[in-house]
Amino acid sequence: MKYLKVLYVQVIIGIALGVFTGWLFPAFAPTAKLISETFINMIKMVITPVIFLTIVLGITGAGDLKKVGRVGGKGLLYFEIVTTLALIIGLIVANVLKPGAGIATDHLPKENLDKYTSAAKDMNWGEFFSHIVPTNIMDSFAKGDLLQVLFFGVLFSVALTKMKTSGEKIVSMFESLNKAFFNIIHIVMKLSPIGAFGGMAYTIGKFGFGSLVVLGKLLLAYYITSLVFIFVVLNLIGRYFGFSVWKLLGYIKEELLIVLGASSSESVLPNIMEKLEKAGCDKTVVGLIIPTGYSFNLDGTTIYLSMATIFLAQVFNIDLSLTQQLTIIGILLVTSKGAAGVTGSGFIVLTSTLTILKVIPLEGLALLIGVDRFMSEGRALTNMIGNTIATVIIAKSEKAIDMEVYRRVVEKK
Repeated sequence: MKYLKVLYVQVIIGIALGVFTGWLFPAFAPTAKLISETFINMIKMVITPVIFLTIVLGITGAGDLKKVGRVGGKGLLYFEIVTTLALIIGLIVANVLKPGAGIATDHLPKENLDKYTSAAKDMNWGEFFSHIVPTNIMDSFAKGDLLQVLFFGVLFSVALTKMKTSGEKIVSMFESLNKAFFNIIHIVMKLSPIGAFGGMAYTIGKFGFGSLVVLGKLLLAYYITSLVFIFVVLNLIGRYFGFSVWKLLGYIKEELLIVLGASSSESVLPNIMEKLEKAGCDKTVVGLIIPTGYSFNLDGTTIYLSMATIFLAQVFNIDLSLTQQLTIIGILLVTSKGAAGVTGSGFIVLTSTLTILKVIPLEGLALLIGVDRFMSEGRALTNMIGNTIATVIIAKSEKAIDMEVYRRVVEKK
């Protein structure tokens, strides 16, 4: 019975109960959705202040602004390289397994795509980078716009470092506030089994197992690709930098299960930051890489976008040339960066990409709606794992990680 007191065991039980509840009582889906959304909202209410405080405390603690610029530059370069690899792997697997071949479009349910196509039209990719600069920082905090909060946090930190000793009182107050917010997170995380139950019950109750039958090949192809990306690509990168990805995943197993149940990587963002700091990673690196990664290092979303595009081309028997597929990579390298902070982001970005390509009919998106929710868990897990590994890698490259602490906490040595 002592195992029932362990959080990740409770989350596993919550997920299992959610599957059975959604299967046996599909009418419970609306209530389950409320449970899941309430849990995620409880996490979201503290995410932006935690991100802001972590950035400020990390940068002011480092005291070296050159280091901050170097860390940010390394992070962005790493994100671009790794997401490009994710795109290429997604395209290769989709071309080899051909998940869209032989699917009869007339036998699948059609959905109203207006909300997705209109949202895609509203997305102005040229304004994405200018959007990083907030017009009203209070509005950015209220909306939970992480990139804007990150930008303001860096500026605020620079201003504090210029104040020198007169800014120490503010830093001291922020340290106390940060502890208070993390105490709130610890309280909320005790409810994570309930949140995982709600998320899984909603997914199964709303979409059922039926939608998995027709599009099962796409689901299987997507999860195979994600596993290859994590356990081959990221694992090799981890080995090169001298740490075990397997042991790191074991260290964050509770967070992995919570993301699986809640289908949201944001639900564990503060926890991941805290765990990485406890594992010896420098506050500056954690505070810069994790928030930035949630917009620029969405590996799971990039794999989904590349595979979904090729899948729809196969459904409509559109033979894309190598040049066209290279064009898709180029377009997705831009459009995938706008996937963060947008409701239904993966779907909206996919719509936007297809609109730019003008080769694949937008009506094909209706084929993905029923199965999209089952892929969102994989996207969220891959995104979170990618950002966790990225933080350790950047910390190691900067020699901003205490490896004795890391081995003791993560590798149990």
